[in-house]
Amino acid sequence: MKITDIRATTVAVPLDAPLLHSNGAHWGRFVRTIVEVETDNGYIGLGELGGGGLSAEAAIESLRPYLLGHDPFRLESLRFALANPTASLYNNRTQLLAAIEFACLDLIGQHLKVSVSELLGGRVRDRVDFASYLFFRYADPESGDGEIRTPEQLAAEARRLKEAHGFTVHKLKGGVFAPDYELECYRELARATDGDALRYDPNGSLSVNQALRFGKEILDLNNDYYEDPTWGLNGMRQLRSLGLPLATNTVVINFEQLATNVRDPAVDVILLDTTFWGGIRPCVKAAGVCETFQLGVAVHSSGELGIQLATMLHLGAVIPNLDHKADAHYHHLKDDIIVGGKMTYENGSIAVPTGNGLGVTLDREKMAEYAEFYLETGNYPYDRDPGRPGWYPLIPNERWADPTSEQPTSMSW
Repeated sequence: MKITDIRATTVAVPLDAPLLHSNGAHWGRFVRTIVEVETDNGYIGLGELGGGGLSAEAAIESLRPYLLGHDPFRLESLRFALANPTASLYNNRTQLLAAIEFACLDLIGQHLKVSVSELLGGRVRDRVDFASYLFFRYADPESGDGEIRTPEQLAAEARRLKEAHGFTVHKLKGGVFAPDYELECYRELARATDGDALRYDPNGSLSVNQALRFGKEILDLNNDYYEDPTWGLNGMRQLRSLGLPLATNTVVINFEQLATNVRDPAVDVILLDTTFWGGIRPCVKAAGVCETFQLGVAVHSSGELGIQLATMLHLGAVIPNLDHKADAHYHHLKDDIIVGGKMTYENGSIAVPTGNGLGVTLDREKMAEYAEFYLETGNYPYDRDPGRPGWYPLIPNERWADPTSEQPTSMSW
């Protein structure tokens, strides 16, 4: 096969409600860029890239001279052609490489008539288990529904998700409100979920002392892990005396950081993200290192639609040492751009696609609909909060949101 064309289309897919996090918010929608790579034998491979909008489309388009005529099987040469480690200091193409790698693996699978998980060594599981992913949320501006800013609202949402999807692990995205308030919410979450395992992730927004204090206050709970409570490997290292499993998707996202963590342990669970690591294959390699050194592994979520979810499922299917349930933002989406609509949860898990390649196909009517919706609504800044004009986060943060503040009136930037 030879690559003959590449296309990028940005879409915005609505969420049930705007999601808050330590750095800002998702403003009621996910903006994603869908990548299509076409070959001379008529196959089209799919990739997905987070955010960026028209700038992401331009970045993908800029790769055209690198990709035209390239054989999709030559993935290692592609890695160095697009994201040479020293050149990447200037062009920062890791996430672009990931989207292209997804598409190339999709092409190879279609050409050989096997699934991506078969290409990666074969499935050791046919379904991947997921944790619920709970966010503090503003109400949807149109319906007025979906607000989660109190312990009671959080508990009710956790119970709803558990009933609807069968989740038995519950993750709270924190770092939004003051630590004492979020501690109250976390403990209410524990009461509401009948002893299920819990995760807390404030995205590195706490100081070391705040993280130590928060950690001591939750030692009596069934904590699956304590994720990125403070920033940096050395910051995390200072929390090891707590005895809580520490997890990260921010300070171990490449092999050099993984090696540092092996030599001088800071975290116990590595959350592998198919985008942050530059593709599915690097995540499989990293999982092998984690298996060797007995580090825990989970699959991380960075705000996926169905194409990236498929990459997460194929990754989860082939890693023997996947000892923690995966994350997914997926249940917050109102719709998807793949044929058949949103994939479904059953007993907290999603089936690994069995079709050729990634096993998902674009619903072109849906893609056109949400491409138009993107043009209507525009980009939003991930690192800004529509309810706090002019605000931006510090690390560690000291300017927390007020859970009693008025709802934002606009979701436009």
